[in-house]
This record gives sequence, C-alpha cells and structure tokens, in this order.
Amino acid sequence: MKTVIFDLDGTLADTSADLIAAANSCFRNLGYGDVLDPVGDAHTAFRGARAMLGLGFSKVRPGFTAAEVMEQYPILLEAYAEEIDTHTRLYDGAVEAVEGLRTSGYAVGICTNKPEDLADRLLMRLGVRDLFGSMIGAKTVGVSKPDPKPYVAAVEEAGGVLAQSFLVGDTETDRNTAKAAGVPCVLVTFGPDGDGVKKLEPEALLAHYNDLSRITKELIG
Repeated sequence: MKTVIFDLDGTLADTSADLIAAANSCFRNLGYGDVLDPVGDAHTAFRGARAMLGLGFSKVRPGFTAAEVMEQYPILLEAYAEEIDTHTRLYDGAVEAVEGLRTSGYAVGICTNKPEDLADRLLMRLGVRDLFGSMIGAKTVGVSKPDPKPYVAAVEEAGGVLAQSFLVGDTETDRNTAKAAGVPCVLVTFGPDGDGVKKLEPEALLAHYNDLSRITKELIG
C-alpha cells in the first residue's frame, strides 16, 4: 500500500504547552518556580524533554551538569504522563486529512521520537489512536530519528511499501530521516519553525491539512 507516515509533536498536534508544564513542575520542585515560558520556549519543547530541562537549567543554574538533567528526566516524564492532554490540541484539519487518506486507500502511521507509551496514551486521550496503522516511538526499534530504521518500521507495520511512502514532519530531524530513508519529506509551516522550514528544502510544504490530499497524489500518486 501507498503510505503516509506522520511525526506527532509539532506535526499532528501542538503539545508544547503540556510539555513545558511538565518541565516547569520539575523546576518548581527544585525551588526555582516556573522557569520556562509556554509561548517563548515552545520551540524547545518540540526538541524533547532533555532539551527543555537543559534550557531551564541554563536560565537558573548555568553550571548545570548532564547528570542533573538526567536526574530530572524521569520525573518530567511522570509529570507529563499525568497531564498529557490538558492543553494539547490536534492541528486544524489533521483528523479529516488522515481519515481522507484512509478512505482513499492509503496506509497511515506514526514515527515519533516521543516514548511509544506516551504517544499511545496521548492519541488515545485525543480519541484518534485507531486512525493509525503503526506507532513507532523513541527506541521502539532501538534507535530514534533521524536514523531511518524507525521510519522503515512505521511503514512496514502500517502495511506499506517504503518506495511508495513519505514522511510528514516539522523539523530538521524529520527532513534528515526522510533523506536517510530515501523518501520524500513534507514539512508543515504551522509547526514550531513556521516558514523557517523552507530552508530545509523538503519536497513539499504543508500550510494546512486541507492541502495534504493534493500533495499526497503529487508525491506518490
């Protein structure tokens, strides 16, 4: 089957506020208060838990160590799991676009660097887990994007064929993953980097999910 694989954070859903809230809970417990700004630091939120912790520590404790970040990492994940969908919302038109692909005979799946259990939980809470034929998260296959193995696994688990697939994402990591897998990449312009993703020269840009059906036909028929 022809297949479309999606990144999750910053591509299908805006998860930044809940991620920032989880990181801030760590800093509150350490006595620093809410160190990260939900709007100003949203860009870093999509880079993962360690990136958020590193940014926060850089603001309050410039001489922080990697060990301090790793000490807070599981605490952040636990806090995030508890409040995973308080502010998170799917991007406008995402559900309709995925449903349209399925109706048209395409396989769809997810390849994310979010831990698989958290990704599953989030999509269940949002009521859309059943729309996706595959779910490959961080370390599901032992490595994470931009290594191509998770992408290949997402295509295969969805029942697709690599040569007739492409990746929808929002960052340089997704662009590099697609390059490594030898497939086209579509980058959204409503994610954390906005129009800045143009410089990554993806095969297509997606300004709204209303355009995904057309782009899909252009890329894989």
